[in-house]
Amino acid sequence: MAFPKSGKQSVGVGRQWCGRLGKIDNCQVGVFMAYVSSRGHALVDVELSLPHEWTDDKARMNKAGVPKTHQKFRKRWQLCLDMLDRYGDELPHAWITGDDELGQPARFRRELRDRDERYLLAVPCDTTIRDLEVLPPEPAGTGRKRTRPRRPSQRVDAWTAGRSDSEWTRIDVRDGEKGPIVVDVIRRRVETGQFRATQVTEEVLVVIRYRNRDERTVKTDYYLSNADPETPLESFCRAAKAEHRIEQCLQRGKSEAGLADYEVRNWVGWQHHMTLSLLATWFLTVETRRAEKKDAGHHAPASPSRHRRDPPREPRVRFTPRRRGPHAAAPAPQSTGPLLSLEKP
Repeated sequence: MAFPKSGKQSVGVGRQWCGRLGKIDNCQVGVFMAYVSSRGHALVDVELSLPHEWTDDKARMNKAGVPKTHQKFRKRWQLCLDMLDRYGDELPHAWITGDDELGQPARFRRELRDRDERYLLAVPCDTTIRDLEVLPPEPAGTGRKRTRPRRPSQRVDAWTAGRSDSEWTRIDVRDGEKGPIVVDVIRRRVETGQFRATQVTEEVLVVIRYRNRDERTVKTDYYLSNADPETPLESFCRAAKAEHRIEQCLQRGKSEAGLADYEVRNWVGWQHHMTLSLLATWFLTVETRRAEKKDAGHHAPASPSRHRRDPPREPRVRFTPRRRGPHAAAPAPQSTGPLLSLEKP
């Protein structure tokens, strides 16, 4: 999330992409971590992204109070890993999600695999893949055959354009304000990477098409995942669409907790403001949930059944039920799993 600023004194400020303005402008950038489950969602942590013009100027960082431990340049996906390493074990989860800025670096996806984390990360439309379910062409000539058959590589948008209507599956994801939200989805085992024997990775490509009420395609999103290829399509879709909860968290933080309303310039001031805003947002979330429960009980009809203990209900499974910790050797038993989402500016 970007915070537009004027001047050059605010810590981390610089000319960089500002999502709020839709252009490159003078701003600070915070990388947020959020937690989403069927029971609620909230912002968990935030890191301030320092551009090169700051990390290359030690005097400037010292003047702004940047700690020595934070004066080395860190890419935004590295900041995400820092937050995940701090809180991943404390927040049981089933998925790691993020947008295409986080999904694009192969290094980030590899780091998640090394941590035994299951991810569903958006990728740009020009991402290159090789379809593992397409038979490679027969080699011409009589020379030595390749040990790894060479399949044609292509961009994910070109690959998607070549899919027939029969290859797509229609999924009812959730109820929206104007009725059910329906998407078309397709998945395929693919190779990604530099297409060299030591740098190729097998992943699952998930493509989701969103349609409006007139059945016209609104947009197409592309994802890469290390999940089991047999994971239900509904689980991929629900994990992908959970991002609207993160947007709600950020919007609530801005509108009700002053997340973007500050005039501090140094490191400590920025961190204090973000911490208090995240705490305030969490408090509002808890109070809203408590009020909803209270109202539901107050307006419930009087009945003996209200005092009878009902059997426990299984929580709604928003994401595929599996938790694999950093040291786990195998998937955990079936249980409802929430999601950690890493938000870019």
